[in-house]
Amino acid sequence: MTIARKQNKIALTDEAATIRLAARVAGAAKPGDVLALSGDLGSGKTVFARAFINARSTEPEEVPSPTFTLVQEYQFPPDIAVYHFDLFRIENADETLELGIDEAFRDSISLIEWPERIAGRLPDDRLEIVLTQGDDAGARQADLLGMGSWGPRLEKILVQGAVGD
Repeated sequence: MTIARKQNKIALTDEAATIRLAARVAGAAKPGDVLALSGDLGSGKTVFARAFINARSTEPEEVPSPTFTLVQEYQFPPDIAVYHFDLFRIENADETLELGIDEAFRDSISLIEWPERIAGRLPDDRLEIVLTQGDDAGARQADLLGMGSWGPRLEKILVQGAVGD
């Protein structure tokens, strides 16, 4: 089976641009969606996840990094759960079974930092976001790859106008 793919690169001039991109993606996300957030330490994965979660909330949420808990769950009306996984400390993909990751993939929105730790278990239909350092302090580069249903949705997100400025 061939999976449709749509790839784009976006220059994010500062943290506010990362927040704007996350808000747009959050507006397009629905239950069953998986967002794979890759990048080196300090590349903006957690900033993106915090902004995504707060874009779905009616009130600002405290969004701690789940580095030690491995997963944080957030509930939003009408019964939509967002799971924020940080798999930095995972050594074997089977360790994620205890976290309920398969259930999250089916019924919730999943934000996964360090998705390469479970690459073989990621669904084919997903949005991959690779964040890297930009040329200036605070600047980032986002490489987005929309796979499956994310291809057309990614196109709509990007048509809304510049996010990096």
